[in-house]
Amino acid sequence: TPMYFFLGNLSCLDIFYSTVTVPKMLTGLLFGHRPISFCGCLAQLHFFHFLGSTEVLLLATMAYDRYVAICNPLHYTLVMSPRTCLLLAVASWSIGFVHAVMHSVMTSQLRFCGHNHIHHFFCDIKPLLNLACSSTSLNMTLLNVVTTSIALGPFTLIVLSYLYIIFFIFQKVQSQEGRWKPFSTCASHLTIVALFYIPVLFNYTLPSSGGFPKKDVQVSLMYSSVTPALNPLVYTLRNQEMKSALKKTLGRKL
Repeated sequence: TPMYFFLGNLSCLDIFYSTVTVPKMLTGLLFGHRPISFCGCLAQLHFFHFLGSTEVLLLATMAYDRYVAICNPLHYTLVMSPRTCLLLAVASWSIGFVHAVMHSVMTSQLRFCGHNHIHHFFCDIKPLLNLACSSTSLNMTLLNVVTTSIALGPFTLIVLSYLYIIFFIFQKVQSQEGRWKPFSTCASHLTIVALFYIPVLFNYTLPSSGGFPKKDVQVSLMYSSVTPALNPLVYTLRNQEMKSALKKTLGRKL
């Protein structure tokens, strides 16, 4: 039940996350360069980082859930109680919101007096900082320190959770079949973590000087559009209960 609770949060988040950038991007592809107001640009920046950082934290929470389920199964229902799951979900959404507000407020204080063409398919922080006429040193510091911490902190928790799981499995489980079963339950989560984290770490954890090369735009497309679209497929195809429910639903319709 906790796993499906967090999957429900992840599903809602992915719907909103892709909605922030994809419609505007498709409009630009169909009709050429389309303008966006300054307030609209800040709103896009806010919701993109709000939902993106929330997803990072939710993935770490789900890794902790897998750790408790595999390494401490007898206490699983006690540790991952409905109240604990709700608090973890609320904390993930709240931290993501505060992180996004910080960037939105700091970006809104900048002065823009030169050209206004954003070299990106949405209003991200780095392209906006390139357009600013005033000093962006504080903004770059926040991007390099706070955003990097938001990305690396949960990633460290995910890595530690799976290291504990691997150590537990090889120490406590003797049979090959017994060892494969825990890994198979984590395969979907590991796939999503890889699809989301590799481009995110590439874009946001390396020290930024203010530049935003074209290859970063392609990387951004991966975690802003491709990964949210793949998440439902990955979890559905790797989950026996979901496949059984889908077969039953299709069987009733036929």
